[in-house]
Amino acid sequence: MNNVQLDIDERSNLTSLNKLELLLFRLGGDAEGQHSELYAINVFKIREIVAMPHVTPIADSHPHMLGVVNLREQIIPVINLPAVVGCIPTAGLKLLLITEFARTTQAFAVEAVEEIVRLEWTSVLPADKTASGALVTSIAKVDGDVPNTRLAQVLDVESILRQLHSNDEPDVDVDTIGAPLNLPEGQVILAADDSVIARALIENALQAMGAKYVMTNSGKQAWDKLEAIDIEAKKEGKTARDKVALVLSDLEMPEMDGFTLTRNIKQDSRFSTIPVIIHSSLSGAANENHVNGVGADAYIAKFVPVELAALLRKTLAKNTPQKRG
Repeated sequence: MNNVQLDIDERSNLTSLNKLELLLFRLGGDAEGQHSELYAINVFKIREIVAMPHVTPIADSHPHMLGVVNLREQIIPVINLPAVVGCIPTAGLKLLLITEFARTTQAFAVEAVEEIVRLEWTSVLPADKTASGALVTSIAKVDGDVPNTRLAQVLDVESILRQLHSNDEPDVDVDTIGAPLNLPEGQVILAADDSVIARALIENALQAMGAKYVMTNSGKQAWDKLEAIDIEAKKEGKTARDKVALVLSDLEMPEMDGFTLTRNIKQDSRFSTIPVIIHSSLSGAANENHVNGVGADAYIAKFVPVELAALLRKTLAKNTPQKRG
């Protein structure tokens, strides 16, 4: 565990070209103790790993919530990750993965940690190309494109949190999200996110703002869509910029991540004038610096609809070509 912790400390600020680092762990098997599969989470979301401390149960909490821990004077909720996924630990819950993402801090209890692997995003398959459930965003080929490679299920931790903290309040309040986005005629917002929950939230927000949009499930899908739009635009004597008002992209996505998508857009003369906003659960100064380094126009942490709406308006106003008199 100590070696894994050192890896996280040393590597959490690294960003490679279309690469990611995954922490691999196990949650246990089925009711017969069989099929202990590999699961994964992006290293960027991990703050630290600690041995299981005393957990204080909380009255009337969700069945998958173990309680809370006091870690260096911070009260952190603890989620029974095997129970969420449907696994039964054979060796007990030994470790806590302390995570920070989507403006929250929480701990996931796991059975065992394996290792950290660095992969090309091309070795990560979107969940919609597999039989994966809603809690899995993608399947990682741990050993790359080799026969009998190990497979790890990359968990959609944002969806897990949403399941545990669901309430009756609407995701988007149309009374507070503000004035509609007045996109120029024929233009759309192109959005990319691999999380089912995140896509639904983004679509709800854009619909509340009256914006036309195209939703994609990965950076590669968004890039392919941009190229298709460019082909159609040329047939009409127009440019891709005439068709796409803005690109709204997640960072963590299979096949092509948001860093690479943004870099491709900004380095291609067909698309370089299209503004790009990074909308990610990965927060912190290091990630914001990386975002600026690939040329994104703005960055915002998930998911506050009012803030997203304000940034969309600001970015669109700043990048709308002025009409000549």
